Amino acid sequence: MKENGSAFRCCEELNGKDEPIAMKEIGVEFCFTANRRQLLATALIGCLATVVAPPVSVAKEHREKRMKMVENDIAGRGIRDPATLQAMRTVQRENFVPDGLHRAAYFDRPLPIGYGQTISQPYIVAFMTESLQLKPTDRVLEIGTGSGYQAAVLAEIVEEVYTIEIVEPLARSARELFKKLNCKKIHATLGDGYAGWPDKAPYDAIIVTAAASHIPPPLVEQLKPGGRMIIPVGSVMLVQHLLLIEKAEDGTVTQRSLLPVRFVPLTGGPATGK
Repeated sequence: MKENGSAFRCCEELNGKDEPIAMKEIGVEFCFTANRRQLLATALIGCLATVVAPPVSVAKEHREKRMKMVENDIAGRGIRDPATLQAMRTVQRENFVPDGLHRAAYFDRPLPIGYGQTISQPYIVAFMTESLQLKPTDRVLEIGTGSGYQAAVLAEIVEEVYTIEIVEPLARSARELFKKLNCKKIHATLGDGYAGWPDKAPYDAIIVTAAASHIPPPLVEQLKPGGRMIIPVGSVMLVQHLLLIEKAEDGTVTQRSLLPVRFVPLTGGPATGK
C-alpha cells in the first residue's frame, strides 16, 4: 500500500467515509493603539506562551476524545463486548501515533506510522478483538506489531500477548514503547510472522494485522483446539475479506467471512504469493 497524500485507506473497513483528515489552524490578531510598543510586546509574549507552553488540559482533552470515539464509533457501531469496550477506553491511542498526528489520534481512521505501514482504524481493532471472544486467561499471538496499539488493547484483556514484527525499526520502537508504558504482559520480537512463534505455542487466539494471500498453515498448527484466529485474506489490489478461523476440539478447522476490509500486505514467507 503506497502513501498517497491523505489517501491512506489501510486497516479499515471499506464502507467508511472518504473525507481527508481536517487539521486546525491557530490565528493571532494584533490590534494597535497609541501605545503600540507596549501592546506589541504584550501580544508577542502572549503568542509565545501559546506556542511554547503545552495546553494544561491535553490529557483531559485526549481522554474526552477517547470516550467520545468509543461511544460513537465503537459501541455506536455495534461492539458490545464489555472487555473490548473497556480496553478501547483505557489504551491511549495518542501514544502509538507519530507526534505530528496526535490531533488525529481519535479519528476513526488508519494513520501512517512509516515504512509503508499504518496504525489500524479503531473500529477494526475493536471488531477483531471482540470477534476472538477472549478470556482473561488466554494467550494470544499477534502477527504484525506495527505501532503496538492492537497488542496494548489485547493486553488489557488477556494474560499474555506475543507479537511479531518483520520491519526492524517498527519492532524496535514498539519494544521501547511497551517498556516505557510498563506493558509487562506483552512479549515482542522481530521475525517473520508467517511462521508464527512456535516456541511459545499453542495459542488460544491468533490475530493477523496484515493481509495474506492465503491462511498460513503454521498459524493454524499453532492454534490451540477450541481456539480462534482472525485474519484478512486477499490481494492488496482487490477487496480482502476478514476471515474468522475456528479450530474444534477434534482439530477440525472451519472458516467464515466477517467483513470486507483493506489492509497492508503481509510480508515474509509465501504469504504474498511471491
